[in-house]
Amino acid sequence: MAEDETKKDETTDETAQDETSAAAGPAPEEGGSEAALGSSPEESAAGAEESEGRGTDAASASDPPSSESPAEDEGGAEQAPAEEAEAPATDKADAAESEPSEEDQLPWKERRRLQRSRRPHKPGPQRTVEERKAEREAVRKRKAEERRKERAAAKKDRTAGTGTPVAEKDSNAAKVRQGIVVSGKADKTITVRVDIVRRHPTYEKVIRRSRTLHAHDERNEAGEGDTVRVVETRPMSKTKRWRLVEVLEKAK
Repeated sequence: MAEDETKKDETTDETAQDETSAAAGPAPEEGGSEAALGSSPEESAAGAEESEGRGTDAASASDPPSSESPAEDEGGAEQAPAEEAEAPATDKADAAESEPSEEDQLPWKERRRLQRSRRPHKPGPQRTVEERKAEREAVRKRKAEERRKERAAAKKDRTAGTGTPVAEKDSNAAKVRQGIVVSGKADKTITVRVDIVRRHPTYEKVIRRSRTLHAHDERNEAGEGDTVRVVETRPMSKTKRWRLVEVLEKAK
């Protein structure tokens, strides 16, 4: 019985080896391997390229489709113009904010009146003209009292300064002129002609001018044609502002 069992085991092992050899396929012959070894490098490179191409085709067939679809590309293309449209809108808003509004160009009183009119207001009870007048007067008195208090507080805080010192008055020397008497007909009054000779500051030309003065002659000393010296004095009449000092030369 033991021998029969050993025989059965051997037969089962042989059948298993036969099945594995059949699945593996026919073994390569020695001549074929030698032919493969003896092939040229160009043929081997071509075979490698073909195998790589087949591998890539199989990989592309086995790989799932890419997540990026044409629809998504179109969506991205649509988003870009939307962003471009938003940018000009923001630029327009900034430009509108930078431009002065019509309200800013109004005078400050008109702008204040407009702002007051926009404030929420609840209508009050109906009042007569006398009541409104009394209310306005009360408001005016209250504001006047507030202004009076503010001025009093400011005056209290104010400190007295030294002020500007009094300017020293220097007595100016009286003007003295020398001229020729042209008229002595009036009583205690002579008319003196004063000749002025000056060079023009721009044209360098000598210019001769003359003016007449009315001088007071208390003793009627000067006559027509005399050379006299007069001094400025207080107003003694409507036209007299000079007084005779001395007669320098009598007329011949």
